[in-house]
Amino acid sequence: MKDPYLLHMFNPTRNVSPFDVNMAYEAEYDSVIPYDEVTLDDIHMLTQDTIFSRGPTGVKRTSIFIGGRSFGLAIDMLNRARAAMVPPFEISVFADPSGAITTAAAMIACIELWVKNKTGDSLEGKSVHIIGGTGPVGVCAGIIAAHCGADVYLISSRGFDVAQEFAEENNGKFHVNMKGGDGSTEESLNKMIKSAEIVIGSAKTGLQVLSRAQLEMAENLIIAADANAVPPLGIEGVEVHDMGKELDFTPSKAVGIGALAMGNVKYKVHYRMFELMKESDKALYLDHDEAFKVAREYVAK
Repeated sequence: MKDPYLLHMFNPTRNVSPFDVNMAYEAEYDSVIPYDEVTLDDIHMLTQDTIFSRGPTGVKRTSIFIGGRSFGLAIDMLNRARAAMVPPFEISVFADPSGAITTAAAMIACIELWVKNKTGDSLEGKSVHIIGGTGPVGVCAGIIAAHCGADVYLISSRGFDVAQEFAEENNGKFHVNMKGGDGSTEESLNKMIKSAEIVIGSAKTGLQVLSRAQLEMAENLIIAADANAVPPLGIEGVEVHDMGKELDFTPSKAVGIGALAMGNVKYKVHYRMFELMKESDKALYLDHDEAFKVAREYVAK
């Protein structure tokens, strides 16, 4: 096969995600080539080996995907790959570690839509509390929400100091102003839920982070979004297929957004990002900002 569509997958962990491989073949790449245990220092050499080995036609049919489990590292790798390009030998790069970027983009796009449906407002000035906020989905969702003008708190079960450290590290890197929050005790979560307007559950799967009783105390709550599709669900009362379903037991009749409802949008965004790399005549660098633009388009349909 002459000039096939090739996708090189650079992964800093031991295994490349089968999900990402499947999605790439769904997007009809002719061949998907995985690399594991790739370090940040490896990216420059691997990128230049990728771009210089094909002619003008072949280089337009070549892309890089960056996976792993760390949002910050994936963005660093994307930027390192971009710096290694030598026009006209320049190819598209898409970062999505553990699906965190496309998941977070879909999540915030759905939340933004339902805040507007519920209140007529945007995310500007809204209080967003992300439980499991130090994980890749939580951090990425926080950054996207902060870029929309939300007042973001990353809540950690390891306490305020850990959460604040994560917030400060990413604030400088992504020019936002997130804050840490304590999720280490039931008492601290009870205090948090009373002031939250939007609460997101992005902790590890199979762990309930908020009960119905706690949601019944949420006087200001507009949206409860749960990224966990594995029983027990992360936020009690929010079912996996809910998309704007009213939680009639909450004081302000908040609405719930479930994991599989958001996952439907995430799948479309993930697939579309691969398509964009194949379709574009110029190099694209697809990160959380680009994923959010695509997610907004899908939820608006």
